[in-house]
This record gives sequence, C-alpha cells and structure tokens, in this order.
Amino acid sequence: MSQDSDLFGSIARQVRNWGRFGADDELGTLNFVTGEARIRGAGCVRDGRPFALGLALSEADGIQVGFIPGRVNPLRTMTQVNSPLSADPEWICTSEDVCFLALQCATHWDALAHVSYRGVIYNGFPATTVGASGASRCGIDRVGSLVTRGVLLDVARAKGLEVLDAGYPITTEDLDSACELARVRVEPGDVVLVRTGQMAYLALGSDSPVGTSPAAPGSPGRVRRDLVRYSYPSPGLTMACAKWFHDRDVAAVATDTLTLEVYPCEEADVYLPVHLLHLVEMGMTQGQNWVLDDLAADCADDGRYTFLLDATPLAFTGGLGSPLNPVALK
Repeated sequence: MSQDSDLFGSIARQVRNWGRFGADDELGTLNFVTGEARIRGAGCVRDGRPFALGLALSEADGIQVGFIPGRVNPLRTMTQVNSPLSADPEWICTSEDVCFLALQCATHWDALAHVSYRGVIYNGFPATTVGASGASRCGIDRVGSLVTRGVLLDVARAKGLEVLDAGYPITTEDLDSACELARVRVEPGDVVLVRTGQMAYLALGSDSPVGTSPAAPGSPGRVRRDLVRYSYPSPGLTMACAKWFHDRDVAAVATDTLTLEVYPCEEADVYLPVHLLHLVEMGMTQGQNWVLDDLAADCADDGRYTFLLDATPLAFTGGLGSPLNPVALK
C-alpha cells in the first residue's frame, strides 16, 4: 500500500514531534502528563464513583475473530487445583493458573513501537529496534504510570445517536461538537476518550438472535455476528483529527472500537493512516476497545465529562502493547 497521498503527507508534516522532547525520547506526547495535569485530574473527583472501562479477558467471550492476524483471545489453564502445600492436606492448599495472552486482545494501549513505516518508528528510531525479543525502543514498559485528567468526547450523543453509522468518519467538527456538549476545553496532558457507541453490538451477546457469520480469513469455524459487526465496518477517527489532537497537546487517545480509526480507511491506497500519524509521527499512545457506555450515561446525567483517569499499562518489557482495565474516578 502506498502512503504518498497529499492529505496524509500534509498532516504528517504538521504533526511530527520527532526531536520535540529530545533525540532519545521514547514517551512522545505522554511527556505532557505533568504534575499539573494530574492535579487537574484529581480536582475532577467529587464523590469517588469509579467506572471500570475494560473488557473482560475471556477466552469464551473475547472479541477476537481473526480480523487481525495473530491476535487471539486469552487462553487460560489451571496449573494447580487445590494442591496441598503442607503435610496436612486439609491445612492449606493452593490453586493457580497461567495464561497465554495477546497483549492487544481486549481493552489495551498500543505502544509507540507497535507500527512502523518507511523503516522507522517514533522519533526516527529504526524499525529494526523491534526484534524477536520485542521493542528495545518505545516499548510499552517505557510508559510507567499513566494517571491524569480524562475527557470523554461523546461524539455519538453529540450527534443525537446511540451508535454512529457503520464506517462513519469522525471529523474535527464532530470533536468540537462533543466538546460543546461536554462544556469542556481539552488541555495539555489530557487523555481523550472518544465514544462512538460501537460497544452496543457487543451488548447483544452470544445468545442474541443475530446468529453467526463466517469467520474472518485465518480463523477457525464460525463466529458470532455481533463480534463481526463490532469489528467491521467501524466508525472512527480520521486523519484530520490528528492535527486537532496535536494542536491541543493531547497526551493519548482511546476509543470504543476495534480499529480506533475509521474502517474501511479514508483512502483506498493509504492503509491505517491514523495509526501512523498517532504512533509514528506524533508519538501519541492510542487505545482501542475501551468500554465507555456506562461512563457516558453518567456524564450525560450529571453534565460532568472530566474525571481522574488511571490507565497505567502492565510493564511488559519490550511489549508492543498492554491489556488494561482503566478506571475513571468522578
């Protein structure tokens, strides 16, 4: 696929952050998460109500259907079941389990090293810094703690919809409208959560009357149609949104969709351009499959769309992403 479209090239030049935080920087826009940003987030807490924003890590009910090659649902197995730890088997026993886990199988952050193009990742580091042992540059372990103010931009509600249309391209005007709905100004160091309503398809569940559909290429058998519908086609962010985030020094962005960006992509010959703009050009951490509906309903009820957000990833050394169960505290 070519990445030489005029639109992509123009935006890439405008949002590139290489060298902005130093030649050796591996955090990118997470540098905007300062003590001031964290204090601003803490100031949003009024009654201590938590909202967990992560999907369950489930082999049976996971969201992976083979749409993304190699990305599978968690595989968990028991290694000990009520095994005695002392001579007296009735005194103390232990049960333990292990898990094979694709780091981006459910709610997750993408590490900056997750994608490359033209042979480089963020800040111009060679793509070869990712190898058989993982990422020696810009891995998810570089993030450390990620606690700051979160801002929910409920694009679906701002447009008077429960769910955005399939394949709807979110514009900068849509982001502005969501800010107006929330009566909020996005500030440096904020993590922005963009709601499309797409999670509604997962709420149908495996017992819904939608039935099954043929599995995606490379996956076995048949899969639930609600999972296919959640995956594709998908509303999502457009290339122009990258400039909007760049202008506001946003620290990170997450959505309630599988792809984050609109899919199918805006231009047929430019594949996953928003991933490249965010992760490679801007060095902006991005997240997918965040569960935002309960939070959105509460924000609509009390009119407060900002909160303290703890979205700290697991520190997988050299990891290209991390599962997480982010928590919004209002």
